[in-house]
Formats: sequence, C-alpha cells, structure tokens
Amino acid sequence: MDQHHNRRNDHGNINTILYSRNAREQSDFYVKAFGGEVVSLRTFRDMPGADESMKDRVLHLELQALGLRFFMADAGTESVDRGKGLDLTLEFKGEEEARRIFEALSQGGHVIMPFERMFWGTMFGRLEDPFGVIWQISTEA
Repeated sequence: MDQHHNRRNDHGNINTILYSRNAREQSDFYVKAFGGEVVSLRTFRDMPGADESMKDRVLHLELQALGLRFFMADAGTESVDRGKGLDLTLEFKGEEEARRIFEALSQGGHVIMPFERMFWGTMFGRLEDPFGVIWQISTEA
C-alpha cells in the first residue's frame, strides 16, 4: 500500500472504531485475515466506576496490520447495528494480496460483488464479513 495512506496531514486524521458484540473474537478474525497483531487492549476494568458485568469487556483495542491501525471496542449490547451507509475500503498494489485478503475476509460472511476485473481496469470486490462489516477490496489503477 502507498505510504501516503499512513502519513499525517496538517488537518488531522480520520480513524474508524469498529464496535463489536465480541471485539476479541472479531480482532482474532482480522489478525488471521490480514496478519498483524493486537498491540493494545484495555478493558472496562480500567475505567473508574465501571459496572462489574462489564469489567472483562473491551473498552479499546488496537490492531496493527497492513501498515494500518484498526480500533475496536465492545458494544454495550449483544448486537451491533452497522447500517448500510459505510464501507471500509482497502486498496492493494498487487492482485495476489488483494485476492488473499478478499477471500480471507469473506470466510463465514458473504460476497456482495465477486473479486474480478472491473470495466475501469482494476480488480474489485465487495463483501460482508461474518461480523457485518462491509469491505471493498481493490487494486491500484
């Protein structure tokens, strides 16, 4: 991936926090799909006054993979309503890595658009992973 994806700019950064019914399970899935590792994990135990039933739930988790940082946390409920207005996109230089990631993320989920060459010339696919996150995987133009 291009280095410009990781550079800070003068205007700040946009980071995504994925809320999950089970952030540990979901982050394990992404570690297998992307490689990388969980580099930080804090539970509600660290938060003053947290309810005893929440102590082992994930307050903040950071996964580093693909040269990117992914943030995750457990939602306060068993289900997470993601809506349909947001996809996460990953763009790769090579088709082989993009295809590998597409196939890994779609395990247990479902393919919305198969990973194939598009009329604009790049490889592209769209899927929903088993945790309800919608991803667009493509290659660079």
